[in-house]
Amino acid sequence: MRFPAPLIPGTLVRRYQRFLCDVRLADGRIVVAHCPNSGSLLGCKDPGSPVLLSDHNRPDRRLRYTWEMVRVGRIWVGINTARPNRLVEAAIERDVITELRGYRVIRREVMVGSGTRLDLLLGGPRGRRCYVEVKNVTSRPDDGLAAFPDAVTLRGQRHLRVLMRLRRRGHRAVVLFVVQRGDCRAFRPWEEVDPDYARLLRRAVKAGVEALPYQARVRAAGIELTSRLSSLL
Repeated sequence: MRFPAPLIPGTLVRRYQRFLCDVRLADGRIVVAHCPNSGSLLGCKDPGSPVLLSDHNRPDRRLRYTWEMVRVGRIWVGINTARPNRLVEAAIERDVITELRGYRVIRREVMVGSGTRLDLLLGGPRGRRCYVEVKNVTSRPDDGLAAFPDAVTLRGQRHLRVLMRLRRRGHRAVVLFVVQRGDCRAFRPWEEVDPDYARLLRRAVKAGVEALPYQARVRAAGIELTSRLSSLL
């Protein structure tokens, strides 16, 4: 996935009210940008960090800029939670995700019960359905280990319960963790942050839900999925 226009560099001043951040641009102006991530962004929101913004100069936009990436050490980390769904969809179409090859029908935002949506429904040979929930991973609390979630996620817990129910009905069920940083060798649930999610994830895997952590190459020009990470479950 390539960005349609070059991203705009800046320096993070602060992130606040979950969905807002102040960024100082190269010309010295401080702009308010949309922060498309409801998590805590632990380790990814230090004031003074280099960031990259996308520019949406349209009259229907309340905020012109969207925060896309932050520089952590020597790498870029993608914080926009809207990107992974499109990344996964494109990767499925190109057969990049080995475990999800063969599916040619992709539906987005599928209702699976009262008030619950899952990100993707895949259709394949013999009519077998595969439900996929995509999660964005930005945190690396341990040396080389990506971790999710970075805040208590009741919504994420609900998604795991729904995936287990679908698996019991005979459908394929997948939670796909997109690790938007290139300095991780493995994935683990962050049980110190949300022990209930960690327990549910392990229970879901034992029940047949597939947990697939995939690393993304994050660059200013674009983002792409690269390879599967091992997981500590």
